[in-house]
Order: sequence, then C-alpha cells, then structure tokens
Amino acid sequence: MILYGVGLSPYVRKTLVALKEKGLAFEMKPVMPGDSSPEFRAMSPFGKIPAFSDGDFSICDSTAILTYVEAKYPEKPVLPADPALRAKTIWFEEFADTILAAHVGTIFWNRVVAPRFMGQDGDLAAAEKAEKEGLPPAFAYLEEQIPASNFLVGDTLTLADIAVGAHLTNLAYAGIALDAAKYPKLAAYLAVIQARPAFIEALTAEKAMFGG
Repeated sequence: MILYGVGLSPYVRKTLVALKEKGLAFEMKPVMPGDSSPEFRAMSPFGKIPAFSDGDFSICDSTAILTYVEAKYPEKPVLPADPALRAKTIWFEEFADTILAAHVGTIFWNRVVAPRFMGQDGDLAAAEKAEKEGLPPAFAYLEEQIPASNFLVGDTLTLADIAVGAHLTNLAYAGIALDAAKYPKLAAYLAVIQARPAFIEALTAEKAMFGG
C-alpha cells in the first residue's frame, strides 16, 4: 500500500493515522496538492490529496480510501460494526471534514500556508473572523458531545476521533491553543487523542516541514 500526500493536510493526516491505528504496513510518498505527474493524476484526477494505491487498485479522497481499507482489512476497525454507532462515526467525520475544516482551514491557510509555503500574504481578516466567529460554535458542540471515556463514539477510538483530532491539530501550527478553562472536556479529549502512538509518530514526522 502507498499513501500519497503530505501530513500537514488534515485529510492526509487522518488517513495516515487510521492506517497506523489499524496496524497496516504502507509506504508514504510525499506529494503536494496539484502535482501534475501522470502517476499521481491517474489516481487523483483533480490533484487532490491524499491518493492511495493497493496493488492494482487506486483511489483518492480520505473517506473513500478508508472505506476501502476498512472493508478489505477489517481487523482493528476504526468504523464500528453496529449500524447506529457507524452512522454516528460517519457524522463526526463529516463534521470534522466540512464544518470544522471550513474554519480551521481558513486559519491555517492564511496564517501558515500562504506566508510560509507560498510566499504570499494571507487574508488575516478572514483568519481572525474564522477564529472569533467560526470556531466557538464548533468547539461548544464538541464540548457537549465528549463523554467521560474521551472517545466520541462507543467508548473506543474510531474514525470520528481521528478526523476531529486531525483537523484540530492544525490550530497549533497557527498558534492557537484551546482554552482549557472554557472548553475543559475538549482540551482533555484532544490531549488524549494526540497522545496515541499513531498520532505522535505522525506529528513527529510533520515537524520536519517546520525545521524542527
């Protein structure tokens, strides 16, 4: 198996961590979004990351990749078998990949990617609006949802936790720390998720992109 992308993408990070949590062996090939190589575009026609190959099969999009992986390699599942729990897991993944990502992505792009990797001025007003107006409702929702187990669904790690943790991680790169006084359950939850060996390994590898 080969995973194509860069870990600073929360979608790549989500996929990478899920593969590691499942104990699967795979190769990571660094590829930037928009790469025009024929090999990559055959898997990802619109240049999006991550892309993935397993023998003769290839696909792009983190959710599509993990749907395939979960079906073919059901050991150490990240999607519950119970229909209600599986549906709830997919909801939290969707919440992370759309609602949460809209705000975190705006902040990360304008405060980190544009100035540091693109040599461009970011839209700091848009980032400020996302931080002050977009994040609080999302944080408040998660604060209400996190149970004592510190796992969002079924008292065990699922793709829900991996997806939420993958997106929240990018806030730290943008210099934003969760207010533990205001969101104590969310802050504790994120610490638990990021302390898992799969997350630690992924984040350690990412530090090289920041020269650390």
